Amino acid sequence: MALLELDDVSVTYRIAAGEVPAVRGVSLTLDAGTALGVAGESGSGKSTLAMALLRLLPRDARVGGRILLDGDDVLAMKWGRLRAVRWAEASIVFQGAQHGLNPVQRIGDQIAEPLLVHGLAKPDSARGRVAELLEQVGLPAWRARSYPHELSGGQRQRIMIAMALACSPRLIIADEPTTALDVMVQAQVLTLIKELLAERGISLIMISHDLSVLADVCDRLAVMYAGRVVEHGPSREVFHDPKHPYSAALAAAFPTVGDPVSRLAPKGLGGDPPDPMDLPPGCSFHPRCPVALDECPTLDVKLWPAGPERRAACVHVRPEQAEPAETTLEVS
Repeated sequence: MALLELDDVSVTYRIAAGEVPAVRGVSLTLDAGTALGVAGESGSGKSTLAMALLRLLPRDARVGGRILLDGDDVLAMKWGRLRAVRWAEASIVFQGAQHGLNPVQRIGDQIAEPLLVHGLAKPDSARGRVAELLEQVGLPAWRARSYPHELSGGQRQRIMIAMALACSPRLIIADEPTTALDVMVQAQVLTLIKELLAERGISLIMISHDLSVLADVCDRLAVMYAGRVVEHGPSREVFHDPKHPYSAALAAAFPTVGDPVSRLAPKGLGGDPPDPMDLPPGCSFHPRCPVALDECPTLDVKLWPAGPERRAACVHVRPEQAEPAETTLEVS
């Protein structure tokens, strides 16, 4: 059963110089109890898409399409209903825990706040719930008396996860949850996320630029470029056998453990992501694509079938004389 449906979602920022299209026509379906990874470079639109799911974007952002959470359109919700949804039905782990925590409030008070706001606990019982949440994320209960500056980066990230779990939501959105963490702490946080997903059956949308991380945690993977999904499919298949040249470049950008050749000579991708206000014609990726064809600058690229349960927006997978595939993507 679909928990979350995105139907032709677009996000445009209004600035003095004009309008900036950050997300362009993304359609996704996430089933209950499954995990979807969203990958891409900085500026690809993945974090903007994540913030749009709970209407956390600034006022200069205009969001189009539909975002259905359990059949209820988030974009059409009144403020009271939206406030009830946040944390209780869907919560978010923000990028950079050092910026997501109030530096002058104790950790316990910050974890208890959503419980108190949603009426799920009284002040006395909230303390016990906070202690349980801290233990679930691998921290001692006495850390509730600490301030954020007294914790390491990995501990602060665990606190953010505890806050996201406080009201037992069905969906968690994790925006770059391992950013700025060293490799060992990153592995611990990822292990924690996988354990919580298995134990609680929570649905997850995880944002990252690292395909290997997403392939390890998520069931399916959507790769974004210039505001659009350019490839989608089972995460390990997308990582190990990408069908879009941009996905292949992302996968090759990280060295393989135990392979000295890849460690000493990692592959990169030439050029820079396009300016959203001046997108290239045709396929937006063609100026950087190593396998671009003459028709790519003029081709209206769609998500075409690229294998079982897979789609890719590349002329190299386009079926001959076939109509473009439906662009709604299911995660099951």
